Amino acid sequence: MKLSDIKDFMSETVKTEKIDLDSPALFVNRELSWLQFNRRVLEEAQDETTPILERLKFASIFTSNLDEFFMVRVGTLFRALEADLNERDASGRTIRQQLDEIAAGVSNLVAEQYDCLQNKIFPALREAGISIHKLDDLNEQENEILDKYFIDQVFPILTPLAIDAGHPFPFLSNLRLNLMIVFKEIAIANAPQPHAFVEVPSVLPRLTPVRLNSQGFHFVLLEDLIRKHIKILFPGMEIKNTVAMQVTRNYDYDFTDIEVLDLLKSVETELKNRSHKVAVRLEIEPGAPKKTLKMLEEQLGLESGFIYEIPGPINVRDLLPIRELPINPNYKEIPFNPRIPKPFTTDRDIFSIIRDEDILLHHPYDSFAVVMDFLNTAADDPDVLAIKQTLYRIGNDSPVVSALCRAAENGKQVTAVVELKARFDEEYNIDWTRQMERSGVNVVFGFVRWKVHCKATLVVRREGRTLKRYVHLSSGNYNTFTARLYTDVGLLTSNPDFGHDVSSLFNVLTGFNSWVSGEIFAVDILKAMFKKFMLSPVTCRDTILHLIERETKKSTQKDPGHIIFKLNSLVDTAIITKLYEASQAGVQIDLIIRGICCLRPGIPGLSDNIRVISILDRFLEHSRIMFFLNSGNPEIYSGSPDFMPRNFDSRVEIIYPIENPALKNRILNEILVTYMNDNVKARLMQPDGTYLRVKPGDNQAPLRSQSVLIAIARSGGIKSRPYEEMVKQVGSRKVSKKGKT
Repeated sequence: MKLSDIKDFMSETVKTEKIDLDSPALFVNRELSWLQFNRRVLEEAQDETTPILERLKFASIFTSNLDEFFMVRVGTLFRALEADLNERDASGRTIRQQLDEIAAGVSNLVAEQYDCLQNKIFPALREAGISIHKLDDLNEQENEILDKYFIDQVFPILTPLAIDAGHPFPFLSNLRLNLMIVFKEIAIANAPQPHAFVEVPSVLPRLTPVRLNSQGFHFVLLEDLIRKHIKILFPGMEIKNTVAMQVTRNYDYDFTDIEVLDLLKSVETELKNRSHKVAVRLEIEPGAPKKTLKMLEEQLGLESGFIYEIPGPINVRDLLPIRELPINPNYKEIPFNPRIPKPFTTDRDIFSIIRDEDILLHHPYDSFAVVMDFLNTAADDPDVLAIKQTLYRIGNDSPVVSALCRAAENGKQVTAVVELKARFDEEYNIDWTRQMERSGVNVVFGFVRWKVHCKATLVVRREGRTLKRYVHLSSGNYNTFTARLYTDVGLLTSNPDFGHDVSSLFNVLTGFNSWVSGEIFAVDILKAMFKKFMLSPVTCRDTILHLIERETKKSTQKDPGHIIFKLNSLVDTAIITKLYEASQAGVQIDLIIRGICCLRPGIPGLSDNIRVISILDRFLEHSRIMFFLNSGNPEIYSGSPDFMPRNFDSRVEIIYPIENPALKNRILNEILVTYMNDNVKARLMQPDGTYLRVKPGDNQAPLRSQSVLIAIARSGGIKSRPYEEMVKQVGSRKVSKKGKT
């Protein structure tokens, strides 16, 4: 919807003196808002003030984001279209309209991306000493070396797949780069033009080194090398053209209770069947004949709007190894080694530290090594009797799982609630599940209907004649790799009420996991089980709505209310409508939303008290924080969910209060205020759903929030050994006096 359309709507509203809060004009379409988010990612690649290797990283993230968007969101829309669902979304769009706007929007974004790559990033890489050459640029000796490499290392792996009367159109795997060979047409009436495909082997580096004795780093693309020698695979045949291409397939899946008797086997079966999912996108080099494009459209079952000509290397993700080359460090961001918070630099054991005070961890500024110390100490402490933990995205190298396995082998009662349906991490999670089971860990899988997305750890320890519960809660995954790249908020506490609630959480997750009827629990029963926590899919939405309504009722012209939400996404229409009502009542609302935002800020008489910013920088903003002024008695919450229907209705999530006054002050003044004052990496959302970069005003100094938070961590934390060593350290915690930056 254009800004003029919104103004027309508001003009009509003024005449009636009442705003219809259910009007589609008040909601941004989710998919188009996501495309705006990916545009902001692309802007980081286009930003000439960003170091060149970081710009390449953002160009790669843009591609990776689009891949996932097509596999999941576009795939879901095509499934709905095929099922002849005619529902409109909150913005009033049909599925057909959404697909058409996505096709056009992606086309424009991809054109911008490759203009940036070809005319900005690749030339800047050459200036930095990194070049991707065409084969024609190489001399005879260099080509001879490559020819030998092809014959010895590449040719034996290649498999030509022809299309003719005896060979039907082959299955082209998801996100696998292929060369399509177009042969000379057969001189027989109505005979189809012959084609063939050769998959570019993913087991070999896409970037093939050349000029090894020259200064700098030089590469050719593997597909260009194969293209040069393609005739070897088709002797005696006349080749008209060879074109690189890549198919994207739908990776969405949906289990029902009736279908699933064994969740592990169901997920494994789904993973095997993924390769046969329908195609949703084709990326292809320019130059393919129109007849060939038509053939691909028909054979793949694609719409023409989802065939994209790519004027450069397809799949920019494969170029990311360039970022790890040993070149001048000025071409990257200044490295930052996460700090150890001061309370953990003493010789005291971690349990005594947590007993004394609640500890707030703001990752990656505060090192995730503290969480690993908590787990490793619990695994080896003879007084620890039990450990329970939820696992969503574990990763491919997990010190967390190693600690759980060691704890079980040490005779402790260890329970891991593993979410097998964590999309794109299913195989890792299945592998870790089997390893944990071999070590004696009690592995429980998530519900069929609900994903277990909450992040919680419970440690039960014998202290004298009593049992003491220690708790870790977080907005981020128990993943040591992403914990260095994502911003998240975590809490370590021995608060008895929190221990009670986490115990109740695990009782729900493990004690009723085979229960598959329509309701997880009656609301009144579940509320009685928890003292402090909100829990999806039952109480989170209603409680947040109540808190917004309370802020609205308490707000006066003299003492206006104030709400601050920091989230990844805001989609839920009930929450958005309640925020509109709060804005109309004079509540000041600041929303720090990294990704999708379906609310329209800045509409006079409706949302003129709402400000929405999005921050994209070197770390992925992932923390979730909710602040309510509450008439001068502020309440702050954190937890795992975004404000989307899936988080409130289809996932097990927790939101918990931050009660310690010092921690509340830190969250408000150090974290939230810093983000709200960003005028370097923040973008301000406009009523039409677009974003404008925030810039310093007159006499205003630039403020880059993540750089400020790094500076705070450096001044307040303690240097340590490199992060990769710290998170894998087993044994007593040690912090060296000499550390890295």
